[in-house]
Amino acid sequence: MLLKFTKMHGAGNDFVVIDLISQRYKLRPRDVRLLADRHFGVGCDQVLVVEAPHNPEVDFRYRIYNADGNEVEQCGNGARCFARFVLEKKLTTKRVITVETAAGIIELRMRNRQDVEVNMGVPEFEPAAIPFAAAARAASYPLLVDGATLEIGALSMGNPHAVVRIDSAADAPVARLGPLIEAHPDFPRRVNAGFMEVVSDQAIRLRVYERGVGETLACGTGACAAVVYGITRGWLRDLVTVELPGGKLSISWAGQGQPVIMTGPTEVVFEGSIRI
Repeated sequence: MLLKFTKMHGAGNDFVVIDLISQRYKLRPRDVRLLADRHFGVGCDQVLVVEAPHNPEVDFRYRIYNADGNEVEQCGNGARCFARFVLEKKLTTKRVITVETAAGIIELRMRNRQDVEVNMGVPEFEPAAIPFAAAARAASYPLLVDGATLEIGALSMGNPHAVVRIDSAADAPVARLGPLIEAHPDFPRRVNAGFMEVVSDQAIRLRVYERGVGETLACGTGACAAVVYGITRGWLRDLVTVELPGGKLSISWAGQGQPVIMTGPTEVVFEGSIRI
């Protein structure tokens, strides 16, 4: 089958976006791996799929596959690209879109042609819900990695995150510690590892090693998790600019029980088709 796709990115976090409403196909893990392959396929961090919703009260179903072929719960940068995609493909005329994900329903709001605001939902801190092997919820946790104990924040933004505060994002040992944290046995579904430098109470620098992908140029849920952790520790205020290798995101959080709001850019790179 010849499958049409659009290549997009949000702050450098890149995606292959596929409309499976007007095209009829069931993606298999090997298809995802081919699409994501930067040498033999299109190349991306994640494959995003647009489907008709199961819930009649929402507009679309949004599915996310990491480059290794595994389906995951949430992707914030992808959500922004999803909103622009369905508008530009005339799958909807709405400027505010409700979308069903594996992690629950989220709301996407087009601010202009490029910038999208995403209601990412309420962060989850209970260890069992992240999931994370801890006896009780705490502000931070010790995590033994490569013979050293790291202090981490652990929470879910629809997908699990471990956040480490560091002195310099540029010098963070992401390549060494990222895969060790990702596969740590205390995280039974693996985890996204964020390395956060606090620049001021309204600005951080962040690098993220994502599950099943490796280090990416940006991670929307990782930016949300880092800001939430920083606010709970008293390091950050309620509106923060997050500088990632691929660009900047704006994250706001009003505190416990409130949703995290992320705003950032989207870009269309090219369109094409590939034989699957």
